[in-house]
Amino acid sequence: MLQINRIRAEKDAIIEAMKKRNINASEMINRAIELDDLRKKTQTDNDNLLAEMNKLSKEIGQLYQSGQSQKAELLKAKTSQLKEQIKVLSEQLDQAKIDLKEVLYQIPNVPNPLVPFGKDDTDNELVFEYGDVLNMPDEALPHWELAKKYDIIDFDLGNKITGAGFPVYKGKGAKFQRALINYFLDKNDAAGYREMQVPHLINEASGYGTGQLPDKEGQMYIVERDNLYLIPTAEVPVTNLYRDVRLTEKDFPVKNTAYTPCFRREAGSYGAHVRGLNRLHQFDKVEIVRLEHPEHSYKALDEMVSHVKEILIELGLPFRIVRLCGGDLGFTSALTYDFEVWSAAQKRWLEVSSVSNFEDFQANRLKLRFKDKQGKNRLAHTLNGSSLALPRVVAALLENNQTDQGIKVPEVLRKFLGFEYIN
Repeated sequence: MLQINRIRAEKDAIIEAMKKRNINASEMINRAIELDDLRKKTQTDNDNLLAEMNKLSKEIGQLYQSGQSQKAELLKAKTSQLKEQIKVLSEQLDQAKIDLKEVLYQIPNVPNPLVPFGKDDTDNELVFEYGDVLNMPDEALPHWELAKKYDIIDFDLGNKITGAGFPVYKGKGAKFQRALINYFLDKNDAAGYREMQVPHLINEASGYGTGQLPDKEGQMYIVERDNLYLIPTAEVPVTNLYRDVRLTEKDFPVKNTAYTPCFRREAGSYGAHVRGLNRLHQFDKVEIVRLEHPEHSYKALDEMVSHVKEILIELGLPFRIVRLCGGDLGFTSALTYDFEVWSAAQKRWLEVSSVSNFEDFQANRLKLRFKDKQGKNRLAHTLNGSSLALPRVVAALLENNQTDQGIKVPEVLRKFLGFEYIN
């Protein structure tokens, strides 16, 4: 959520920057300023009445002490009127604050100057490529056929138990998943990220804290009886560990990692691009989350990008990095890099990670502050990244490593598995 003081100070620049998102934000920005003006005026009026009320109360006490009870009673009648006016103004002030917050919740984050203009993912900017794109023979199988051939992932069983988008991993397939999770967590731990185990359900305040609510409410599974939400990513509970927390400059950087299942009620569609593991309603992911001093957050973003690069290189996957354009940028993000791996049998790029800097957008919602060297309270910057999301990594590894002997396991995973091939 943008700070209202920033909106006032940078109004024109923010409206101009929002054009990268293909939105005209002038109405929302002006409305926020109008509501803040109303809030300020109502607060001032209320404060003036309270001051007058306090003054009269003192006068009443003095009059009673001096034996002028008749004058005191007249003033008491006036204070009764003031109490009613203060009550009305207090209600108006509360409503003004609610209305202002609701408008602020609708305004997305301001894109970083590096964010390119564009309408959708076709306009994202390629910034890095690694590895050769594999040309597999025509008889090469897509991962959903390989999963069936080696009996390692069963999509029909998942559909029977729950529905489409909830696969069952079996035997070496389940072990392969577990090996990837352990490998990702160990890499993150070695890079200084503290491993956390967090709840897989969150309350409404947590959803608002990181920006899933009200923006992505339709994509989340809701436990209505308890007013809880299944997490769409570990970013949400991990970042909310620091809601209403005040740090010091010495605490930075705060680096956490967590493995969780993730749940997303994405709209269903059909075709090869969503077959198999390409799009699921439940999937596993290892996340990295950082809290940073505002002056260091973009250096931290570069470090996170380099960290994910190293993982994909060790897995032997050809990949590329794209900088998201304004039309593809997430609601809460100021700058995002997507990692895409090459899926040899499908002959297409699959997104496996997003690494983002939210600047102080989430921190303002979370009330996540730190005290700087001058003793001033400031908002921290938050960042997160997938390190990594498993389904499409698994899809690419299965397809790219298929041989006559079976699926060749990347060397970095063999110590977790005890076998070299899935066959």
